Amino acid sequence: MTTALLKKIVRASLLMSALMFVSIACEKEEQAPDIPYVYVNLSLNPNGTEYINLNVVNGWETVYGGYNGILIFRKGVNEFSAFERACPYDPLVKGAQIRVDESGITCFCPVCGSKFIMTDGTPYEGPSHFPLKQYATVYDGMMLYISN
Repeated sequence: MTTALLKKIVRASLLMSALMFVSIACEKEEQAPDIPYVYVNLSLNPNGTEYINLNVVNGWETVYGGYNGILIFRKGVNEFSAFERACPYDPLVKGAQIRVDESGITCFCPVCGSKFIMTDGTPYEGPSHFPLKQYATVYDGMMLYISN
């Protein structure tokens, strides 16, 4: 092999290595700030009068529990979502508690301004690109169980 060919091979190898390093560095996702763990094990009747807003599809209620409260959303007749109300952008900031907006199908953080879709907790506006922390839900046709 000639010296010129070896130099081209070395340059190409260095360029490929640099590109691989940059692509790996760009793929690294930032982790969401930790929301303090609080044991959750709730059961409630979403068809009763105590949680009347859950009696209908797209209805929602907030309940005590979790770290900063729990937001429950009825996605369908037999399907629910339950989310931690602490904002995932900065959960330790005082007042960063998720609230439902006027539409009833999106929610927001009054501190940072992030907005989320209540069906799955996906952020769609604001500084947070982290979804809402979701709790497991099981509905047996009578009772709704929420846990972590």
